[in-house]
Amino acid sequence: MHEFGVTESILDIALKEAKKAQARKITKISLVVGELTGFMPDCIEFYFDFMSKDTIAEKADLHFESAPAQVRCRSCLTIFHPKDTLWACPKCQSQGIEIVAGRELYIESMEVE
Repeated sequence: MHEFGVTESILDIALKEAKKAQARKITKISLVVGELTGFMPDCIEFYFDFMSKDTIAEKADLHFESAPAQVRCRSCLTIFHPKDTLWACPKCQSQGIEIVAGRELYIESMEVE
């Protein structure tokens, strides 16, 4: 259900930017969604369709690009993609890691008329 608030923010940002550009219609919004966010593109699309009714974003195409998770070992600084539940460093086996990518969610671009 946390997709509702996120979708509301996406729509607000898109409408504000379209207004700045004096656009009549938003036709496409490209989003980058990090693998670790837990956001479901289908849910975002569902809420977007509902929320965008009677706005210039109605019927806009949402395009999703997934950003893979990346973590960095605090011991040896190796950056790697964690596998399933195995988050130990593949180089030194340390479990002291920090997330460096995969939590992002942003509008990468928009197409307007």
